[in-house]
Amino acid sequence: MFATRLAVLSSLCLPLFCSIAFADQAPRTGLFVEGYFDQLSYVAEEKVGLHLSSSAEQISMTVERVGPKNEQVFTHDGIIGKVYPIPDRASSDGCNWPVAFEFPVSKDWRSGYYQVTLTGKKAGEEKPARAVLFFVVRSSHPGQDTKILLQLSTNTYNAYTNWGGHSLYSYHDRDGLQGHRVSFNRPINSQFNNWELHFVRWAESNGYTLDYAANSDLEFHPEILKHYNLVLSVGHDEYWSAPMRDHLEEYIAKGGNVAFFSGNTCCWQVRSEENGRALTSWKQVYQLDPLYRTSDHKLLSTAWSHHLVQRPENELTGVGFLWGGYHRSHGQFMEGPASYEVHRPEHWIFAKTDIKKGERFGGKDTIVGYECDGCEMTWKEGLPFPTHRDGTPESFTILGTCPARWAPGDSYWYDKFPKDRIGASVLGTYTQGGNVFTSGSTDWAHGLRGNDATVVQITRNILDKLSQERGEPVSN
Repeated sequence: MFATRLAVLSSLCLPLFCSIAFADQAPRTGLFVEGYFDQLSYVAEEKVGLHLSSSAEQISMTVERVGPKNEQVFTHDGIIGKVYPIPDRASSDGCNWPVAFEFPVSKDWRSGYYQVTLTGKKAGEEKPARAVLFFVVRSSHPGQDTKILLQLSTNTYNAYTNWGGHSLYSYHDRDGLQGHRVSFNRPINSQFNNWELHFVRWAESNGYTLDYAANSDLEFHPEILKHYNLVLSVGHDEYWSAPMRDHLEEYIAKGGNVAFFSGNTCCWQVRSEENGRALTSWKQVYQLDPLYRTSDHKLLSTAWSHHLVQRPENELTGVGFLWGGYHRSHGQFMEGPASYEVHRPEHWIFAKTDIKKGERFGGKDTIVGYECDGCEMTWKEGLPFPTHRDGTPESFTILGTCPARWAPGDSYWYDKFPKDRIGASVLGTYTQGGNVFTSGSTDWAHGLRGNDATVVQITRNILDKLSQERGEPVSN
């Protein structure tokens, strides 16, 4: 989420620096293999291009679809390794390594998250080098096999990757600086196993068929949305571009349903560049964004809830990070319950749970943890109600809450944030054409991993109801 240590030298592009000659980074030593693909997602019969740098003489590749059990779909041996330089600005501008190997997506490969393992061997080396990559296969016939689309948080994967220099965070940067642009044309550290994997394993083990897409497919392939009744966001879905958001909000207005089993969702605005192969976000140092000097700030690459952008994420998800924060993380509520207190047990999401008002659920598996989203609330006769002053839709219903708070220092950059605010992780729903559910926490899927009975039943209720039919369209 927020980096408390800000540094901007790497972000400046003044005439003084424009003539500096950039040097390649120090080459890797020892036996290694690294790579990336030329796209995030593919459909059947498209060619997958593997860009590779390796000191290994021979490299083998195994491709598996990840699900309840990994399903091996393709292997290949004998890929020739060659070492290529790591450009000075590899993290922001990419590696520009050539394609080492191409292979087609078979018609038999189901839509899914595909894990690719590269193993490199070299004479005289007993232990091989290993790298794990990924790509996504979209459906060639969207909506025919299932009405549920899971869009993966691939933008977040990239934002946290520091390979080649910078991420969008200063705390683990090569030079202790904070980058403002990150490229997909470099090895990416996936976060799939942290959250989405647990959801996928539970769902596919329990009879739910899912189609898959990358974050950027909401921007560059929005035509797929109309074929689904339900779109899912799971885990840590933090970085959204304006076209992504525009297309999903239009989908909701036309009756499409969305379930955000995620937190810190749509927190930072990014701008896609190079046809989706790079992301720019100036985040806390938004004054350095070239758009700051214009009169139109709607695409300013900072927090969506910033007063200059005037488009809080609450308008999409019902909740936002400004009114949430951390729970059992960053020193906040480290002994907290990590569970939701139920306020309106008669709501349809609680059907067949037998849970009662005031009871809590999910604490065993810490379903409220890490980063949480909430809304401004007022209490009447023991029940919470949104004030709607923060952009939360008029029809939003608060179903559960758990305390959350920003970490000291996180909010200092934002001139309109009350530093002593205690917020909440908020579970709730709203209807605005389609129906939208939000879990308000990154860690909902941990309850599925732990087979928490209430979390499982609520998830079933949401998938069963919202995947069956779309709502009534409304005008934007």
